[in-house]
Amino acid sequence: MNKTIEQMLKKHESETIFDKKNSIKEIMQEIVLCGLSRAGFFKCAAFYGGTALRIFYGLDRFSEDLDFSLITPDSNFDFNDFIPILEKEIASYGLNFKIEAKIKSKDSDIKSAFLKGNTREHILLFFSDEQTARSVSNNDVIKIKFEVDINPPDFASFEKKYQLIPIPYEITLYDMPSLFAGKIHAVICRSWNNRIKGRDLYDYIFYIANNTTVNLKHLSARLAQTGVILDTDNFTIEMLRNMLCERFDNIDFEGAKQDVLPFIKNPSVMDVWSSDFFKEITKNLK
Repeated sequence: MNKTIEQMLKKHESETIFDKKNSIKEIMQEIVLCGLSRAGFFKCAAFYGGTALRIFYGLDRFSEDLDFSLITPDSNFDFNDFIPILEKEIASYGLNFKIEAKIKSKDSDIKSAFLKGNTREHILLFFSDEQTARSVSNNDVIKIKFEVDINPPDFASFEKKYQLIPIPYEITLYDMPSLFAGKIHAVICRSWNNRIKGRDLYDYIFYIANNTTVNLKHLSARLAQTGVILDTDNFTIEMLRNMLCERFDNIDFEGAKQDVLPFIKNPSVMDVWSSDFFKEITKNLK
């Protein structure tokens, strides 16, 4: 096994096959971030979302995807410009993952790509575990989705962070108040349909527990971009609290808990989840 990957694995619990798959995904996420940094991606883009919160701010749940936002809008952005360098970086660790940009049938402000690699092959590479590898279908794929917002709302704030593993690198990412604004926007606006995204609620608690202030100007710009409010509205914290409380009154919390279960170690933290609970902690919003 590559010695850097061996070092990275020491941070992970990898007892079950589920743990092993998640460990591979989390390590691949960090290798991808390093590769994107070396490719110059963070000169024009910033990292945000749940995985950013986990890696750089200590969120205690697994997060599947890599979410990015351009720093300034650019309708000509093409993720394909970075794929060859990124694949070369991944291959330097002896790994066999390919990246494909998704071609969408209609115009969208979100550009997507997928990193894919054979699960059985990489369980053998990471863990030398033939028994577990044999239990996995030969067609099973480890997949990580990338999304880049090419028309980001105004007023986000950014900061630089540094990582030492797999090698030292620099990254640009949303600061905590701007990340919180994005998460609140998801809580209010995400169309859950039949799959309630309880992870949004789990992360919302994390921000409140860490006394995170909201970048209200950025949230207002996000809400205006999606037509929830008008650009001319004088959006206030009190308006936001009311909007959130109305949302909490209409959530299926049992369904939300089921969504979170695969991503956390201690399900009992959700025992208290209810409309009253979320409305009460929303009083702390600032």
